[in-house]
Amino acid sequence: MIAPIEINPAVTQDPLTGKTLVIMGLARQGKALARFAAKHGAQVVVSDLRSAETLSQEIAELSAYDIEYVLGEHPLSLLDSADLIAISGSVPADAPFVKAARERGIPITNDSQEFLRRCPVPTIGITGSAGKSTTTSLVGAMSQADDKKTLIGGNLGFPLIEEVDLIDAGTIVVQELSSFQLEIWEQSPHVAAVLNVTPNHLDRHKTMDVYTEAKANILRFQTENDIAILPARGLEKLFPHVQGRLRMFGTDVEIEDGAFVRGDDIIVRDGEQEWTICQLSDVQLRGKHNLLNVLAAITLADSVDISHTAMRQAIATFTGIAHRLELVATVEGVQYINDSIATAPERAMAAINAFDEPLILLAGGRDKDLDWDDWVRLASEQCKAIILFGEIREMVGEKLRASNLPVHQVQTLDEAVSVAAQASDVGDVILLSPGGTSFDAYVDFAMRGEHFRQLVERLTKVGATL
Repeated sequence: MIAPIEINPAVTQDPLTGKTLVIMGLARQGKALARFAAKHGAQVVVSDLRSAETLSQEIAELSAYDIEYVLGEHPLSLLDSADLIAISGSVPADAPFVKAARERGIPITNDSQEFLRRCPVPTIGITGSAGKSTTTSLVGAMSQADDKKTLIGGNLGFPLIEEVDLIDAGTIVVQELSSFQLEIWEQSPHVAAVLNVTPNHLDRHKTMDVYTEAKANILRFQTENDIAILPARGLEKLFPHVQGRLRMFGTDVEIEDGAFVRGDDIIVRDGEQEWTICQLSDVQLRGKHNLLNVLAAITLADSVDISHTAMRQAIATFTGIAHRLELVATVEGVQYINDSIATAPERAMAAINAFDEPLILLAGGRDKDLDWDDWVRLASEQCKAIILFGEIREMVGEKLRASNLPVHQVQTLDEAVSVAAQASDVGDVILLSPGGTSFDAYVDFAMRGEHFRQLVERLTKVGATL
């Protein structure tokens, strides 16, 4: 249980009042912060590389507020009157405009950090290369099962800055945080978890050291009154960043303070006592990686005094979230699984390991300058066939050339689903777990997953007419 913490005193005048805030990027996060800042008396300037025509819907949504727009470029002249620069997740921290702002001593921020600075209750922050959304959603489900007012957002859901004025004592706030958000942070949540750190987003961060340091910001600014939650193995390099209580989770070791597995039981300890939360058979999610997510969620929930009964109820009913090992349909005895969230080879490997059935893998998209060698070895051993689509099809196809698998290269996801359906037999699993980003053909992984769902639904209708 966390130590009692005083609620922050009410703020009568927001720190942004009367300040000039320049927001780079009018996507979801930038739009939310622009609305909040304008409501609280800031002079808001939005700069976006896109045109007014392209952004017409976003601008219309903000038409009630006095906001200045500078579109098509990020001119350095905007820095002349700026008190604060806010960057959206798509804007690298080393972009020329951001570097110029730093050289002038102008603070850099984003919507998630501005939320944390104003949140009147202790918050839970969750990051990691994989499993963030599942763990965040499960902690939220546990809190809701305990009849607590619950806010879930950040990288998952909606920007929480829009809800900060509505938060009261007793609210449980759960934030999913990406490395893009954390890389500029100068404050940490009261309860913070790093689920894992594996190669990801190296096209943005360039090296694993830089990527890991961005993740470490979720712990770096904690105090002795805070709680850090880490896996029992693999993240020892983050231990020096722990300032307060360290809690852990793991499947293959008994833990003094945190959650672990003993036989068929899932157990949580607080350093002195232990409790059995549920059995392994109660977990509805596939794969060892998801069991680790459940253990992390238990440790997080226990750290904010969510009841064990509520944890057990949520675990027994939680079947996952969209685009994460999601069963879309079973068509003529073949399961179609949507794991579009897997935008790195490591994440796709976790999905492959979650199945014992004969597996036809759909892999594709755009590479993030990541190593595919381990993926190639695993896919060659465990898949019945591989269908490659999108930008990476030739690069990955070359790596698979020495395998004995049937490997098909197509251009689009439509073609990939069609080829997979023709190659499948009763009892097979067709798994969309791309290993690459969606940006070669889609706005995001969710749109790619929705397209996959539509393609499978089409197959379902065709099967019904035969």
